Amino acid sequence: MEEDDDPWLAPDKFYHFLLCFSLTILFASFALHTRYPFIRRHSILIGSVLSLFAGAAKEVADELGFFKSAGASTRDAVADFIGVLIASFLLHALRFSIRSGGGGGGKEACPNRDILMV
Repeated sequence: MEEDDDPWLAPDKFYHFLLCFSLTILFASFALHTRYPFIRRHSILIGSVLSLFAGAAKEVADELGFFKSAGASTRDAVADFIGVLIASFLLHALRFSIRSGGGGGGKEACPNRDILMV
C-alpha cells in the first residue's frame, strides 16, 4: 500500500483512535466492577489488552476482506495503540487522583473533623 492511499490524518485514523480509546475505558470499567480482586486490581491492563485485541481483530478482518477497505494498515494499528495509550494514561491519572484524595488532603471532605464535642 502506498503512503498516498493511507494518510496519517485521515478520518479513518481518528475512528481507530476513538474506538480503541473508548473500548479501553469501557473494558477497564467492566473489569473494575467485577467481584474478583485480581481483575479489579489489573482493570486498566485488562481493558488495554482487550482493546488492542479488538483493534488487531479489525485489522485481520480488513486484510481478509470482511470490510470494504484496502486491507490491514500499520497506520491504523498505530492509531489503535495511541488510543489505548492515552486512555490508559487518563485512567491511571484518575486512579492516582482518587487515591491521593484529590490533592486536598481530605480535610475539605469533612470540615467538622477537628471539632470535639465535649
